[in-house]
Amino acid sequence: MKRATVLDELAAGAARRAQELRGTTDLDVLYQEALLFEKRDFAGALRRPGLAVISEIKRASPSAGFIREADPAEWGARYEAEGASCLSVLTEPERFRGSLHDLDAARDATALPVLRKDFTVDEAQVLEAGTRADAVLLIAALFDAAALARHVSLAVEVGLTPLVEVHDEEEADLALESGAQIIGVNNRDLRDFTVDLGTFERLAPKLAGATLVAESGVKGPQDARRLRDAGADAVLVGEAAMRDPALVARIASLP
Repeated sequence: MKRATVLDELAAGAARRAQELRGTTDLDVLYQEALLFEKRDFAGALRRPGLAVISEIKRASPSAGFIREADPAEWGARYEAEGASCLSVLTEPERFRGSLHDLDAARDATALPVLRKDFTVDEAQVLEAGTRADAVLLIAALFDAAALARHVSLAVEVGLTPLVEVHDEEEADLALESGAQIIGVNNRDLRDFTVDLGTFERLAPKLAGATLVAESGVKGPQDARRLRDAGADAVLVGEAAMRDPALVARIASLP
């Protein structure tokens, strides 16, 4: 039998939380709340001139382990002051030590558009994101073509920007077929957590026309410049920014 990957385990945890959400929430009410929640323009923030920086708030990850304790409101305000274009907030509780409270606190403390970063596997979770975030992460590896297109469509319907994440050619095709306008290329393979910036360089030409976010592996301005030169409109900086928030300003001010 094939051994479960970390991504499989994260998706299974997300499926359990989705089941709980469906059991405790009226989805029609959640849908209306998502429609009424006023969104900030995540896509627009990424399309402005220059390389946009999506700064991430996360205390831990499966690859890095515990990174640091973080007050999400303080970190959101710090990232905004450093020149971030958007925030990404981990809400996965088990391996990343995140929560919806972190998302709310960070968004309340800034004027930046905020991405809910989690391992969304259910339409109920898209609606949940729509009641408190501006964008939602959809990882192509967790869906078949029809399901991904459905989740992208629902996100747009309630005013969210769907950020569809891919790691290989097959997933890139899925993202394009889903109608996604914002596509993230994860340089980290979520199956074994190896990192290769060449992943973005390889896939970017295939995704021409979409707004492209390079995710993972950005340790300094030279990495960000390399990805920008390969076609990135934005870089998502997580662990490195949590260790050194001043990195955000150095990337945001790249000539």
